[in-house]
Amino acid sequence: MTDEIINKVANSRLKVIDLEDFYPDGKRVTFDIKNWLLGGLVLREKDFRNYVSEHNWSQYQDNYVALYCSTDAIVPDWAYMLIAVQLQNIAKLSVIGNLEHLESIIYSQIISGLDASDYANVPVIIKGCSNKPVPANALVLLSQRLKPIAKSIMFGEACSSVPLYKRKK
Repeated sequence: MTDEIINKVANSRLKVIDLEDFYPDGKRVTFDIKNWLLGGLVLREKDFRNYVSEHNWSQYQDNYVALYCSTDAIVPDWAYMLIAVQLQNIAKLSVIGNLEHLESIIYSQIISGLDASDYANVPVIIKGCSNKPVPANALVLLSQRLKPIAKSIMFGEACSSVPLYKRKK
């Protein structure tokens, strides 16, 4: 008697989403404006505007840019806006914050544009482990996006998933 091994996961309607698969190409860089401030603390508008106009923005071509100030300076919002305007048609995206915040915004855009119809009325597992920097916030956003349409949502791997949601009949 031969006992055939049957892969029940492969034969099920279960869909696995690995957010790492959606990770977009493009270098992630930080841009610290402290060197454009007097003593790293005071923004002088004329000097700041000169730095902005003389800076080589092309080095950020197709990059994702996180803008920040590493000192305790009080930076007016328009300063970041001025830099973002320069990066508009060069960088893929620029945000105020650190690299983790940048990834969170990138994934927020990806998830909001995701065609979720493939996950309608089926059990879904959101894969948790990845080799790329998938922020925890992306997992939260994805679970919220799927809840109205998925039959159930689990987290982890098919062999050891944690149930998060199951639609009541």
